[in-house]
Amino acid sequence: MDKRKLALAAVLAAAIAAFFAFDLKQYLTLESFQASRARIDAYYAAHPLRAIAIYFAIYVAVTALSLPGAAIMTLAGGAIFGLAVGTVVVSFASSIGATLAFLAARFLLRDWVHARFGDRLQAINDGVRKEGAFYLFALRLVPVFPFWLINLAMALTPMRARTFYWVSQVGMLAGTVVYVYAGTQLGQLRLSAGLIAAFGLLGVFPLAAKRVLAAIERQRVYAKWKDKRPAKYDYNLVVIGAGSAGLVCAYIAAATKAKVALVEKHRMGGDCLNTGCVPSKALIRSARLLSQIARSREFGIREASAQFDFADVMERVARVVKQVEPHDSIERYSALGVECVIGSAKITSPWTVEVATAAGTRTLTTRSIVIAAGARPFVPPIAGLQEVGYLTSDTLWNLRTRPQRLLVLGGGPIGCELAQAFARLGSRVTLVEMLPRLLAREDPEVSDLVQKRFEAEGIRVLTGHEAARFLLENGEKVMFAEHDGQEVRVAFDDVLVAVGRVANTAGYGLEELGIGTTAAGTIETDAYLRTVYPNIYACGDVAGPYQFTHTASHQAWTATVNALFGRFRTFKADYRVIPWATFTDPEVARVGLNESEAKQKNIPHAVTVYGIDDLDRAIADGCTDGFVKVLTRPGTDKILGVTIVAEHAADLLAEWVLAMKHGLGLNKILGTIHVYPTLAEANKYAAGAWKRSTVTQGQWAFLTALQGWQRGEYGLGRLLTSVRALAADKRKAYAPDAH
Repeated sequence: MDKRKLALAAVLAAAIAAFFAFDLKQYLTLESFQASRARIDAYYAAHPLRAIAIYFAIYVAVTALSLPGAAIMTLAGGAIFGLAVGTVVVSFASSIGATLAFLAARFLLRDWVHARFGDRLQAINDGVRKEGAFYLFALRLVPVFPFWLINLAMALTPMRARTFYWVSQVGMLAGTVVYVYAGTQLGQLRLSAGLIAAFGLLGVFPLAAKRVLAAIERQRVYAKWKDKRPAKYDYNLVVIGAGSAGLVCAYIAAATKAKVALVEKHRMGGDCLNTGCVPSKALIRSARLLSQIARSREFGIREASAQFDFADVMERVARVVKQVEPHDSIERYSALGVECVIGSAKITSPWTVEVATAAGTRTLTTRSIVIAAGARPFVPPIAGLQEVGYLTSDTLWNLRTRPQRLLVLGGGPIGCELAQAFARLGSRVTLVEMLPRLLAREDPEVSDLVQKRFEAEGIRVLTGHEAARFLLENGEKVMFAEHDGQEVRVAFDDVLVAVGRVANTAGYGLEELGIGTTAAGTIETDAYLRTVYPNIYACGDVAGPYQFTHTASHQAWTATVNALFGRFRTFKADYRVIPWATFTDPEVARVGLNESEAKQKNIPHAVTVYGIDDLDRAIADGCTDGFVKVLTRPGTDKILGVTIVAEHAADLLAEWVLAMKHGLGLNKILGTIHVYPTLAEANKYAAGAWKRSTVTQGQWAFLTALQGWQRGEYGLGRLLTSVRALAADKRKAYAPDAH
């Protein structure tokens, strides 16, 4: 820090220290003002300009140094100077003081902050450059954060000081008038109707200001489209995309008697029905049956075998899709009152959607739009990949010949599920993952258990390997990967690319409307799932942050209800309790925090683990791999998160999801009767393991002495000694491995 910054920092620190050291805050209280009121009024009457100047200087100093007392000074300004003069003085003093605080913080801190956190602040800075004045105006008009904090925070952004000043002057004016008026009523020193009205206005002002701000925002956003708005609409809602999210949107809209159009350019049901959840689980079921037959000797069956044709398995998968298909069909949704339109949609204004159909182009006018366009597999730009050809989770369902050597690129949920399924169906599978372990979002022991099972089933697992290039060598397909500075060669017949999915954000008008996307490539929405246009919403995979069918359904409900009834009440998307599962064998299911996340976020937690190998039903079923791992808040039974690795883990998780959603703790789980013998008992035993870990040594000693005394083995003296020991036992009853 240079000498000028040191000098300014020293002056500011000395001024703030003096304020608290000499207890100057006592003079910035309502009681102090009332006690000195007569003298202040007399001085103002004798020296009006001097009194205003002194008050102005003190106000500027208080706000510039971010000291407490500005609110009291504003009330005092109204009481002393009246509404007109008080408003002018306070408005300029507060804006000048805020700007001085802004400039001081910028001079002292901005270079240091940007040198260390510049990359993280880039998105914020870009947003301030684009919308900074309006954003500051919103904060000033509706004080979400204390004004002194806004002054300091804005100093770290690229906002110009001139802009900061005038926006602050205008944005704080309405609130200043209300506070100054309240001060004029305080001057009467009695509970008047005006005083009650002033404080009532202070209470409702933020709500009213929020409404006004929303109206201003709507005017600003829709300004260039005002001539495009139709006088009336064909529909209450147009939904783009008939996948999981879009179908729920259309269903809810129709159920509330809204007129809704559902636009889909491919197949009803989207990825979940056609290429995702349904076909993958059908394939996994066939593969699991084969794995169980292969383990027949473990179950006392001397010999068992199965003959199958891979094409038959894939035909069964297709039949399952066909059987589920009516649930998502045009016929069903048409019967519900939804107009299903097959074609490519493009949003041409906030209220119009053009659809290119086989019969021509239609223009749909609508009051609101929900974008539920889904996502697609991400194909990385690896040299040679296009030339050798590849499969994705969208295209592999067309296979009718089993790959002899299958290379799976990606060790996430999709890659792991399909790698195990194809290995059980007879393919020689090599699974390549760039990161150090499979299922990187889970705890390390979860990854280890899944990898050991994969390797036991003959899957070659190459973690820490980054695919570098693909080649055709003498007619053979080969991948070269980098690992610890070495090149690893893998020959294969087919490669399945499963390295993630990207949102479908191109081709239907987002760019033309200026609807932005996040760093993750999803459509940018607020907590209510609104885009920059208050009548255009997004939900499902295209909106993120989760790519699960169940979260898509939750978001769809939120987006649809807000789109149809937002003028009366709005709802935020609730991500507090989000469960998910990976359908490997054993399954991996989780809700809430896992241990890795808790450590990374420095969240205090206690860990309890119950091994499935201890469970009677798991032993009987021969599925003893796995555990139930529960994170709790130390010293309480509050559940922070649960990870289950076990057969049917996704089903077992439901009890924990319910408990977390409704605030039930481990004591409630422990006190619930579970059917014996079931895998669900693992949940109760995990709660029991937690309960045992909370008992202190003093409590155990007391119970031992009590039971011994009741048997007549110990005398009363021994019992009293244990009571004293119990009283002296100050050890907190945390789990032994609490963090």
